[in-house]
Amino acid sequence: MSDNGHQQNGHENVPSRQRRRFEGISSRTYEHPADRSALVALRKLSGFDTVFKALSGLLPERSLRLLFLSDSVRVSDAQFAHLNVMLRDACHILDLEKVPPMYVTQDPQPNAMCIGLDEPIIVVTTGLVELLDEEEMRAVVGHEVGHALSGHAVYRTILLFLTNLALRVAWIPLGNIAIMAIVTALREWFRKSELSADRAGLLVGQDLKASMRGLMKLAGGNHLHEMNVDAFLEQAEEYEAGGDLRDSVLKILNTLPRTHPFTTVRAAELKKWAESRDYQRIMDGHYPRRTEDKETSVSDSFRQSAASYATDVKNSKDPLMKLVSDIAGGAGDLGGRVRRGFGGFASGAPKDQTTPNDQTAPKDQPPHEGTPEDDD
Repeated sequence: MSDNGHQQNGHENVPSRQRRRFEGISSRTYEHPADRSALVALRKLSGFDTVFKALSGLLPERSLRLLFLSDSVRVSDAQFAHLNVMLRDACHILDLEKVPPMYVTQDPQPNAMCIGLDEPIIVVTTGLVELLDEEEMRAVVGHEVGHALSGHAVYRTILLFLTNLALRVAWIPLGNIAIMAIVTALREWFRKSELSADRAGLLVGQDLKASMRGLMKLAGGNHLHEMNVDAFLEQAEEYEAGGDLRDSVLKILNTLPRTHPFTTVRAAELKKWAESRDYQRIMDGHYPRRTEDKETSVSDSFRQSAASYATDVKNSKDPLMKLVSDIAGGAGDLGGRVRRGFGGFASGAPKDQTTPNDQTAPKDQPPHEGTPEDDD
């Protein structure tokens, strides 16, 4: 379809170019295997819709809609018209028949979300609108439309509800633990769903450089002249491969409270997918259709998810994942490697070169501090 460049409200003028439309596209096309298997299982679950309709009475969805309607700016032809063009464009490209309402809310923190049980609504903050240029913002809008097409808004709303509920029942013995177990599982799924939505944003924007720029800005602000994509991606590789088993454990602890993967990790994952044969096939017009969704096998989806996790573990450079891969492969001297892991596992020193110091973890570890999660 044609997309005319324009300059409005300080946004860059971008050249006109053709974007491919994916008629009848199934969200399975871009969903991460772990995200896809969970969604397929939920969609196949008998009575699932009934349960959520009953649950919707407990969730503050109506209150949220009234709040945004009364205290935010609804995107339309008359307000934030350039965002309205992007929204309709994204829905057209992903063939989402009903365009979800979109609001801009005053908040200096760059953020975006798609929530709602009955009907999804998209919310973006002024901080995000002011931070991103035209093509970067297009990828974000496509990201949120991808959430809507996949049905992620439903589970995101439940996650918000349960997180708030956990805070209210924290004083009840074991009550908070039970709820937080569910929240932790939902967060693990939602982190994978964010990778799915990043892919949807790329399918809408069809500009990998713009997607990379947007992720860099979320990490480092509006200082592109001071940043470099290759160096940014090197950070992701260093994050994955660096350190020893202690760092692997700290990565897990840092990730658990978050609903989103870290920004450098998202950038690396998206670039890898953009360079894959799967992405090229989609751009050539070969992708699953929504008409085939009912025939999707739950067991096949779980097998694909398991295979994806196994591949991730096998190819990972993380010290802990290497150890897990070695255990699965029956590698020798695992006991020695575990003992050395908390002091020198990353160096991969042979067993006969170890010293007593190699087997003792340093005691001057800095205190761990949590990382605030983001929502875009």
